[in-house]
Amino acid sequence: MPQQSAVHHTFAIERSFPVTPDRVFSAFSDPARKRLWFAEGGGRDVEEFEMDFRVGGKELALMRFKEAPMQGILFTNTGTYLDIVPGRRVVAGSSMAMGDMRISVSLTTFEFLPTESGTDLLFTHQGVFFEGSDGPERREGGWQKLLERLSLHI
Repeated sequence: MPQQSAVHHTFAIERSFPVTPDRVFSAFSDPARKRLWFAEGGGRDVEEFEMDFRVGGKELALMRFKEAPMQGILFTNTGTYLDIVPGRRVVAGSSMAMGDMRISVSLTTFEFLPTESGTDLLFTHQGVFFEGSDGPERREGGWQKLLERLSLHI
């Protein structure tokens, strides 16, 4: 059997935050706040970050790696907001590229559920990973780190 050229993978991450769903949601809807936890840090320099937070709106993040083995390589994340329910849900489609090579396409869903102590965030990532991609395990680990950074900016 030939080697599979596209790997499909779904994972879910649950996090709890001691603040209201509206406060967690605002870290996704406010471009300055989202840039802090989503694009900044992580061994990359942000060259561009644009965000039009509305259904049909686009998001663009251009980042360049600072450290080997990927030092100098441009990382591009482009997305479209597909569904937004304020304080409750964000669904987006996105694609990632390293240099000129597209490495994945994803559908991401963030659900903000009120609890007695704050908010439960339910995150579901449905992805297709192409040859040369970071792969499902690294992507899940990357999202774990991003959601940890999110906790610092809510």
